[in-house]
Amino acid sequence: MPLPYGVYRADHVGSFLRPKSVLDAREAVANDKSNLTELRRVEDEAITQVATEQIKNGIRSITDGEYRRAYFHLDFLQHLSGISIAGQTGLIRPHGFSPPVLSVTGKLGHPKAIQVEDFKFLEQTIKDNGGSATTKVCIPSPTMVHFRGGRASIDIQAYPDLDEFFEDLARVYQEELASLYEAGCRFVQLDDTNLAYLCDDDMRKAAEERNEDLSTLPRKYAELINAAISKRPADMKIGIHLCRGNYRSKWFASGGYEPVAEVLFKELNVDAYFLEYDDARSGDFAPLRHLPEHKVVVLGLMSSKKNSLDDKEEILTRLKQAAEVAPKGLEQLCLSHQCGFSSTVEGNELTEEEQWAKIRLEVEIAEEVWGKDLSK
Repeated sequence: MPLPYGVYRADHVGSFLRPKSVLDAREAVANDKSNLTELRRVEDEAITQVATEQIKNGIRSITDGEYRRAYFHLDFLQHLSGISIAGQTGLIRPHGFSPPVLSVTGKLGHPKAIQVEDFKFLEQTIKDNGGSATTKVCIPSPTMVHFRGGRASIDIQAYPDLDEFFEDLARVYQEELASLYEAGCRFVQLDDTNLAYLCDDDMRKAAEERNEDLSTLPRKYAELINAAISKRPADMKIGIHLCRGNYRSKWFASGGYEPVAEVLFKELNVDAYFLEYDDARSGDFAPLRHLPEHKVVVLGLMSSKKNSLDDKEEILTRLKQAAEVAPKGLEQLCLSHQCGFSSTVEGNELTEEEQWAKIRLEVEIAEEVWGKDLSK
């Protein structure tokens, strides 16, 4: 079966370790020794380099490494009107500093395109390098606005009825996707921790304590995501990445996908799934039996958290095991690391050289399994 546009047999989640130039520039801004214009100039140079490195190391779905963000989600969401974030974003955090807290303090709005200029810069960078790769835009899933705070984090005056909140949240995402499509973007990845967190017993308990109905919440989130992407043209493809936490090589949740599998695979109208599967915390491959025959899963079998190379034979074995469960076998599968290398500005505990070595091994494995053309 053909892969959806923008998905490759050797793929990746999106973020890469920030180079020292970007870290230094962010720190200079935090200490009032520089400004955001200079920071963007430094980011532009670094993004040009990371795009080149991705292509050189065999990746064909190219991101900006999330170099313009401190957090994979907050740096995007703070640009929506009606959202307030307590605590700094976009700057270097002191050791032990708690992540900023998001809340909905007014009616949600989309006053301007958030990712369009970043997309245009990356798209032009790829063209300037003679590349024919896909420019991938990663944005947080709309569920990130709701799950961590629930009803208590949403202003009762602005939204006495949560149905209206979910409608507005879907609308602002529709507007952002429309802006991206008009700019030429054809592949967007939604980063979602919450459907995976709903597989963790402790996090399910915490959600229940926030008075969430766990029998309906996964379906409510699927409806939200479906509404958010419902107006995209047919040639704009959407992937969703599920993660159990990725901060400085640490994780936050455990549990197999079974509690959300049927909703995830049968009700969510995305084209591809990027699923964390690097260790036992993610459970077995049994949930893949629910995968529709026209969709693909990018299996995050490799680890971005460890500085050592993954065991090639173990990855090959696990790919075969997953293929025995997926309805159409290897045709429906691709390979990646379980998450990005730097979901927050601090990054995971490995070096840039180790990062690219891991990417090269992934490409090597994918070519051995599916052949040299990783777009098929």
